[in-house]
Amino acid sequence: MILLKSDEIKEAALKYFTIHGYEGASLSLIAEEVGMKKQSIYAHFKGKDDLFLQVLRDAKESELFSKLQYFSKTDSQNPEKDLYGFLQLVIDLFQKNEQLKFWLRMSFFPPAHLAKAIEKEVIDIEEKVQAMLESKFQDWIDAGVIVGDVAKTPTFAFLGVVDSIMQELVYGNDEKRLKDKLEASWTVFWRGISHQ
Repeated sequence: MILLKSDEIKEAALKYFTIHGYEGASLSLIAEEVGMKKQSIYAHFKGKDDLFLQVLRDAKESELFSKLQYFSKTDSQNPEKDLYGFLQLVIDLFQKNEQLKFWLRMSFFPPAHLAKAIEKEVIDIEEKVQAMLESKFQDWIDAGVIVGDVAKTPTFAFLGVVDSIMQELVYGNDEKRLKDKLEASWTVFWRGISHQ
């Protein structure tokens, strides 16, 4: 597949922004990576901020697509497997996908002058994931496969587990600690919503 020049630029920018952050990534290096002069980038993007935000939005869309696709394929009668699988998906996405690694890091550590714009993107994806999860939890409650009356409570509790795992992915680099945190959080969460 032939990449459009703007896609090549975004791919190179993703690499530099992920490794060096916003401040450390220069348009000159990005341009050099794709075999063009720095000035030529301006034919595709208004500037570094525009390029950064477009790379960020692409990463956000990729994460959202992965999560929505995961839940579109789940079995509504097996929430234990589906929810634990979702937590594993979050870990796998961060560890194996550069776009999502970039997205997660920038949502935690945004460049100060772009913090408000990034916060809007983060809130947008959180609201969409929350709505999807609430719908799933309501289906499971209605089917009697988990306890509860309102989907909002287990949704927020589960999102707390997800946030805890994401924080460990961003700040930690200890596989054992990540595994221990996942198992402990999951055990307590599942005990709270299952018929035991």
